[in-house]
Amino acid sequence: MIGRLKRRAEFLQVAAANRKWVAPGLILQVRRQPSTESQSDNAPRAALLEPVRVGFTASRKVGNAVARNRARRRLRSVAREVLCHAEPGNDFVLIARPATVDRDYQALVTDLVAGLKRLKLYRSEPQ
Repeated sequence: MIGRLKRRAEFLQVAAANRKWVAPGLILQVRRQPSTESQSDNAPRAALLEPVRVGFTASRKVGNAVARNRARRRLRSVAREVLCHAEPGNDFVLIARPATVDRDYQALVTDLVAGLKRLKLYRSEPQ
């Protein structure tokens, strides 16, 4: 299951973490979710982690409203396909770039997978 980041404060917290990957089709920002104090020490770590949460953004540099909406839709589709392989307990922000609108879909998938691998957050088996 993939959650959503919706509030501006959540986007700013992810940006403040200063972990990002820039690719031709997108920019990936990552922040580890803060651990809760109520977690017990004997429970498995994977069971305690929150699901992956993701937010999408596209600035006016991408183009007009139609182009920005198309870019966000494409990023949502790529995230649905790829982020099931991401380590749980992380927040992600996918930022559209001007090339996102016209870039081949498989190239966008490759960009996101490469970013997850580079940030050491990619798992071969899905959640």
